[in-house]
Amino acid sequence: MRPVNLIPAEERRGEHAPLRSGPLAYVVLGALVAVLIGVTALVLTGNQIAERKSEVATLEAEDAAASAEAEKLVAFTQFRALHEQRLVTISSLADSRFDWERVMRELSLILPADVWLVGLTATASPEASVGGGRSGSSLRGAAPGPALELSGCAAGQESVAGFVTALKDIDGVTRVGVQSSELSELESGAGSTGGSGGGGDDCRTRDFIAKFEIVVAFDAAPVPLSVEAESAALSAAEQAETTEASPEGTEGE
Repeated sequence: MRPVNLIPAEERRGEHAPLRSGPLAYVVLGALVAVLIGVTALVLTGNQIAERKSEVATLEAEDAAASAEAEKLVAFTQFRALHEQRLVTISSLADSRFDWERVMRELSLILPADVWLVGLTATASPEASVGGGRSGSSLRGAAPGPALELSGCAAGQESVAGFVTALKDIDGVTRVGVQSSELSELESGAGSTGGSGGGGDDCRTRDFIAKFEIVVAFDAAPVPLSVEAESAALSAAEQAETTEASPEGTEGE
């Protein structure tokens, strides 16, 4: 016969006791899972916030270092700007200088034997004054750059023409204009008397001698700076040279 256990199920003990189950166990289990998920999410969020704060702190430190480095380089940037300004100023001053010594040397080489000068004026611009006044030559006023104003005499008009041709051989000459070229209106004897007396600045001692006024223009030469502009340029160059040593002093400190 098969044995039958007559003890009620709720009072049984041992391995044959049935498992008690109900909705409470599932509720507790769900609550534990929810708490675990919440704690995990909180920990992950806290880690992300900490990482972001660390990145922000790193970026701020890098920005501060870059700003400090930029401030150190400001002096060198200013020095470079001043250095370039000084170079431009010196170049402009050098370009505005005209080599009159070379011109005079070449003039002495090409001056014909039958031509003699009684007046020579060299000006860098039409506004330049010599001897307290400006030249009244219309040809000189038409030349904006350096020019020579020559006055003298030659043994005839052909000699004047030859002198004009020779003047064009001077390096840098762009045009030669003849303001006037006139023979003496006096007779030969009267001209000799006037010449021996030395009256006036007329060099025509013979009736065949021609007195000329010539303007030699150097239009290709750069127009020189005015006195005010040159003084300002020199002051700027001196200021740039004074501040040249300031970056080295900053670096040494």
